[in-house]
Amino acid sequence: MKEQLEKIKQEALSALIGAKESAELEALRVKYLGKKGELTAVLKQMGKLSAEERPVIGQLANDVREKLTAEIEAQKKKLEEVRLEARLKAEALDVTIPGKSQKLGHRHPMYIALDEIKDLFVGMGFTSLDGPEVELAYYNFDRLNAEEGHPSRDWSDTFYFDESSRVMLRSQTSPMQVHAMETKPLPIRILAPGRVYRKDEVDATHSPMFHQVEGMVIDKGVTMADLKGTLNTLAESLFGEGTVTRFRPHHFPFTEPSCEMDVQCHKCGGAGCPTCKGEGWIELLGAGMIHPKVLEMSGIDPEEWSGWAFGMGLERTAMRRFKIADLRLIFENDVRFLEQF
Repeated sequence: MKEQLEKIKQEALSALIGAKESAELEALRVKYLGKKGELTAVLKQMGKLSAEERPVIGQLANDVREKLTAEIEAQKKKLEEVRLEARLKAEALDVTIPGKSQKLGHRHPMYIALDEIKDLFVGMGFTSLDGPEVELAYYNFDRLNAEEGHPSRDWSDTFYFDESSRVMLRSQTSPMQVHAMETKPLPIRILAPGRVYRKDEVDATHSPMFHQVEGMVIDKGVTMADLKGTLNTLAESLFGEGTVTRFRPHHFPFTEPSCEMDVQCHKCGGAGCPTCKGEGWIELLGAGMIHPKVLEMSGIDPEEWSGWAFGMGLERTAMRRFKIADLRLIFENDVRFLEQF
């Protein structure tokens, strides 16, 4: 039996030293030390030994078990160290290698123009407001002196949510004038940018969804000269000193008198081209003195207070600002176009 134990010891030690994987090491442990292992099989024969031989063989068997157990633990530790070393090599980070540069984005050209407009008007003492895009017709039309039957209220021009024609996607930022008059103390100077919606056909200068910037002043002694001076300052701030503008008489239900301001076409310099539809001018905004009825509906005495308002298309402003020939480029998100800014 001594020979058997010695043979098991030598075979097991040789096999354990050659083990390369944890699974192989576990299989060897079961083979030699498990309940049905070779060492256990030998120990089951202890009953055949004499009383004098049992302590000697028992001690030898325990020595073999302890030797093999210690070797298994030693091999297990070695395999763990090998795995850790391999993992460290695989996950090594060479801090001397140049990193990959991250390409940063930048502001959209339309929002560059908006920020410039905000900077100008905030510097003049205006407050920038945000308002709802889903609006009541009461604020979008009624409180702006556009009564039932006005062409702008027609279903062919406006996006309504139901047949009652009460809830709609706002067609202009002008309702912010009314919201400001209801909530702000006099005098008022506000700027209100935001998205608006109209049933326009898509072309080089139109879109069913676009952005406007609304401006309004209500104070004592405000005149049309104040409006024109402010808008000319705006045009020169955006497009450069000496920018050519023109004011044309117009009609808006919420201003009286009313006008539209055009800027000379940046594409053709006034000669006429597809961008300006051959006119040499691009309409930039509508404006005028706030109608006395609009002031009265908000509880403001038109005999004491007066004001002006304007609404401008932000996309058209960006087109003139950056000499963009087609409004659709602003919405298409073509990286080749956007990278130019």
